[in-house]
Amino acid sequence: MKKYFLLIAFLLLSCKETKEVVCQQANESDYIHFLSKAKLPSQLDFCGEKIPLEIAEVRQRAEREFYILLQQPGQIILYLKRSGKYFEIYEKVFKEENVPDDLKFLSVAESALYMSRSPKNALGLWQFIPETGRSMGLIVDDYADERCHPEKSTRAAVKYLKSGYSKFKSWTLAAAGYNMGHGGVSENLRFQDANDFFELFLNEETSRYILRIVIIKEIMKNPEKYGFHFKKEELYKPEDCKIVTVTGSIDNLSNWAKQIGTSYKDVKLLNPWILKRSLPAPPKNKSWEIAIPK
Repeated sequence: MKKYFLLIAFLLLSCKETKEVVCQQANESDYIHFLSKAKLPSQLDFCGEKIPLEIAEVRQRAEREFYILLQQPGQIILYLKRSGKYFEIYEKVFKEENVPDDLKFLSVAESALYMSRSPKNALGLWQFIPETGRSMGLIVDDYADERCHPEKSTRAAVKYLKSGYSKFKSWTLAAAGYNMGHGGVSENLRFQDANDFFELFLNEETSRYILRIVIIKEIMKNPEKYGFHFKKEELYKPEDCKIVTVTGSIDNLSNWAKQIGTSYKDVKLLNPWILKRSLPAPPKNKSWEIAIPK
C-alpha cells in the first residue's frame, strides 16, 4: 500500500512538473512570436533630429538595439518604474535650462536610472568620471560626491551637453560627445571631413550609444505598444522631502539627524552623495543642502 501511494505522489509531481515545463515553453514561444512580429518604427528622432533609417547600415544598427532591448523585459520594467522617481527632476531642470526633453533618455542609457558605478569609476545617474564632474562644478571628495546628487548632477550633465551643442549645433553630436568626449567627436569630424553623426565611422560603443538612446526613448514613450502596462501609481515616486541648508560641519550625522527629528538611515537614503558619517564645512561660498523627510 505504501508503494502505491508513493507511485501516485510521483505521478502527480511529474504531471505538475510537466505542466510547468509546457507552460514555460508556451510562454517562451509566445514571446518569440511577439519579437518576430515587433517592427522598428519607420521614423525615429532624437531631440528633433531625424535618424536616417533609409540608410541600410543605420537601420540594421537600430534594429540590433531594438531587438536586444526587447529581450530584456525586466530591465525595461525597471526603466519605467524608476522614471517615476527621477524624470520629474529632469523635466524641471530641462525646462529651466531650455534643453530638449529627449536628453533624459541619455541618463537611462548611462545608468539605468540607478546610482551605479562603472569599472572606469563613472558614478551616478549621469555617470560622470571624477575629473569631468569636478570640471562641471560638482564636489567630488572623500566626504561628498555630488555625482550622486540627482538635481546637481542633472544640472552638470545639461551644462556639459549644452557645451557640446554650442560646439556642434547638433544634439546628436553633443550626446556622442557625452560618451567619447567632445574633443574626440571634433577630431573625427575633422579627420573624416564630415558634418553629421551618421556620416562618421566611430568606435562600436559610441556608434551604438546614440541608437540605444533612441530605442530606449521609443519603448519608454510607447510602453503599451510593446506589452508593458503600468498605472501611474505603480511607478516609483520621488521622496516627499524638504531641504535643510547647513553652512558648517556636522561631526556626527546620526546625532544631527535625531536633533532635527529624523534618522541617520533617512539622511543616507535621501542623500546618497554623503559618503561618510560626518561632513566637514562646505567649500567657500557653498553650503550643504541636505534632504530630510517632510
